[in-house]
Amino acid sequence: MTGLDGKLHDIYDEVLRRNPGETEFHQAVYEVLNSLGPVVAKHPQYTDSAVIRRMCEPERQIIFRVPWADDHGAVQINRGFRVEFNSALGPYKGGLRFHPSVYLGIIKFLGFEQIFKNSLTGLPIGGGKGGSDFDPKGRSDGEIMRFCQSFMTELYRHIGEYTDVPAGDIGVGSREIGYLFGQYKRITNRYESGVLTGKGLTWGGSQVRTEATGYGAVYFIDEILKAAHDSFDGKRAVVSGSGNVAIYAIEKIHQLGGTVVACSDSSGYVVDEKGIDLELLKEVKEQRRERLQAYSDGRGGAADFVAGRLTWDVPCDIAVPSATHNELNAADAARLIKNGCRIVAEGANMPCTPDAVKAFAEAGVTFAPGKAANAGGVATSALEMQQNASRDSWTFGYTEQRLAAIMHGIHDRCLATAEEYGAPGNYITGANIAGFTQVADAMLAQGLI
Repeated sequence: MTGLDGKLHDIYDEVLRRNPGETEFHQAVYEVLNSLGPVVAKHPQYTDSAVIRRMCEPERQIIFRVPWADDHGAVQINRGFRVEFNSALGPYKGGLRFHPSVYLGIIKFLGFEQIFKNSLTGLPIGGGKGGSDFDPKGRSDGEIMRFCQSFMTELYRHIGEYTDVPAGDIGVGSREIGYLFGQYKRITNRYESGVLTGKGLTWGGSQVRTEATGYGAVYFIDEILKAAHDSFDGKRAVVSGSGNVAIYAIEKIHQLGGTVVACSDSSGYVVDEKGIDLELLKEVKEQRRERLQAYSDGRGGAADFVAGRLTWDVPCDIAVPSATHNELNAADAARLIKNGCRIVAEGANMPCTPDAVKAFAEAGVTFAPGKAANAGGVATSALEMQQNASRDSWTFGYTEQRLAAIMHGIHDRCLATAEEYGAPGNYITGANIAGFTQVADAMLAQGLI
């Protein structure tokens, strides 16, 4: 990658040298640095104080062994991670990912993105991320419980409601959070509700947390449409993935008047021209945990399943990549552009490759980066922390109202910042600069630490 000027280029070279092989982390850092030229030209204190260099180096990186016994009594060994990246705005906040692809570079990319995402919410939370290369697929509840208990036996000493507050991510849902919280409570002998978010509603969880990332991404798209004096009415959308984020993005798009005609999983995608049947999708993916072929079968011929392909083949007005990082490349972007897509909003973390983002920009497609568009999940996690701190519990309607207001604020802040720095309408520039400046100013105020 090239294009960075002067001191920013030197900072990026240092990141490459100090973090060899961590390609996802390199990509995330470059994407932010590439927006900061106008900022450092206007505010040289950010480079003179080395605040950008410090921001690219985690405050703490924790790697640990996770031994556990499977159902046959065989000992398994996984690796656990927690990268506590930046606490300038508040305790570290970010999810745990359990997936075989996890290694330090993935966790650092996610943690770095989390710094700016959390900053954009306007809530007092810093950035962090964690996880393991453990694969929960095909494992029994007992195996997952034993793994989670072993994982927390090491992690507990590094977290706390005023220190570091993990949540869920890929492979970590309410079941896993329950096992993790139970072990934390057992070891510490205290009911510290605010130490984890994504908890069950009967024991400290928040309404709307399950829906928040998907809902939030759609609220952000709705703000984009409103800024263009448009709405979801009559719009066709496609969503990648069929997990939590995708399901609730589909639900909210339908509520706002749009129609989602396709979604996917690792086996392929389904097209349902009348609109994805949400109840059937939830049954297939959340209850039965089956492949999308079962959705097509359940629709009795009304939906087509296409094996081994992605939803980007399907004509649409709006695309919401919601599966995983770098899932949408330049060739996919070209198909979306050719088929009339006008808005792309990242429901997942960094699902679009740099070449895809460049193609969207050149074609005039409005692009909303994940650190802005999918911030609804962590925002609602922070609202869960707020409820835990006050021993309170809010209604679904009130919590969703707070979520919508936060996403509205993020959208407007991105637009205003992009305008201020000479890039009107550029949500990438606006999100990166707005997220960066708040964290950087806090770091400068707190001294050289």
